[in-house]
Amino acid sequence: MQIALSKNSDVPLRQQLAEQIVFLITTGQLRAGEALPSVRALARQTNVHHNTVSEAYQQLVLRGWVTGRRGTQLVVGTGSGAPLVKPRTLDELINESIDRAKEMGYTLQALRQKVLERLMAQPPDHFLVVEQEPGLREIIRQEVVDSLGLQVESCSPADFASDPSLAIGAQVLAANHLVDDLKMLVPQSRPTIGLVYSQAAEHVDLIRKLKNPSIVAVVSVSESLLRTAKGLLAPAMGRKHTLSEILVMKDAPVNLDTLDLVFCDTVTLSMIRSRRKVHYRLIATACLEHLASSYSRS
Repeated sequence: MQIALSKNSDVPLRQQLAEQIVFLITTGQLRAGEALPSVRALARQTNVHHNTVSEAYQQLVLRGWVTGRRGTQLVVGTGSGAPLVKPRTLDELINESIDRAKEMGYTLQALRQKVLERLMAQPPDHFLVVEQEPGLREIIRQEVVDSLGLQVESCSPADFASDPSLAIGAQVLAANHLVDDLKMLVPQSRPTIGLVYSQAAEHVDLIRKLKNPSIVAVVSVSESLLRTAKGLLAPAMGRKHTLSEILVMKDAPVNLDTLDLVFCDTVTLSMIRSRRKVHYRLIATACLEHLASSYSRS
């Protein structure tokens, strides 16, 4: 894992480490089921105390990003933060559906008709973004709308699990680390399209090129994006620069002309007034191009 920590930062080392691992997961550099280094191995790699690594790992376990039992190696989980319907055998799923339909008073003929309707579903006429955090859902939705100009709806993983009918007529989109959890909830003929998040190398480079002590801001409608940005940018910020994380509500203009460098997500870009404003696109450009190509062929 490529981890860069700074001891000359106000951001605790355990937070830097935890958020950079989250970033590696959400950008696809760490995949679901992949084993993480042992506590002592990562401590040696990053030159920090093993207790710091242990605390960071504990945070990630509590937040659902990694899983494991005491005495075993931790592995990357889903990071969804919400329980989803777990995949089971097809026979068990069918038997449960029959039993539930009977309990609700439906006849087998009515169940058969509903199944046929689902099997005969028409091609998708809109996209459905499935993401746990409302802020990230809105950023993804806006970037897909801006790129493709098509109707985009959104919901949380929990809402989607409780109402799989949301997939009817929809092409489901989700971050790569959530795709496996949605397999049982979408038609096999129309699997979830995984979204790859952008790297942040060019944004880190902009900070490193600042010659004088500067005030840098990250502006977003997403709390998790701000949290990840804080941990990711900390090594480049050090103690030379000051980082401000600004959570804004949609359609609430903000004047940041006094700041030296401002990173804005797609939703907040038009809301921010700044003499040096930089757009951070959450979804990788290549991913959006692939999505546009796939949809045009469908």
